[in-house]
Amino acid sequence: VQLQASGGGLVQAGGSLRLSCDASGRFLRFRSMGWYRQGPGKERELVAAITSGGDTNFADSVKGRFTISRDSAKRTVYLQMNALKPEDTAVYYCNIEMPNSSLYWGQGTLVTVSS
Repeated sequence: VQLQASGGGLVQAGGSLRLSCDASGRFLRFRSMGWYRQGPGKERELVAAITSGGDTNFADSVKGRFTISRDSAKRTVYLQMNALKPEDTAVYYCNIEMPNSSLYWGQGTLVTVSS
């Protein structure tokens, strides 16, 4: 299983970005796909996740600003980030959890929010 993340960049505070994560490889089902981030000097944290059934989960810090969605046909998960804040600056990683609990990670994409 391979994950390719894209969509990061530099944006001013209050702006928006959409991250995409394309999953490829030989698998028929997955348990969930999600986005994590790791800011400077911080530990990696969950941002948002979506199950194969469409249930979503968000970190409190992004609720109401970020949305997560998936295109099952394309095996793609999206993270729409609105009202970005400087504290959202981080490397964003996507992951996928398989039915057997195996986890795979993408390479990360940098999001920088300027004040």
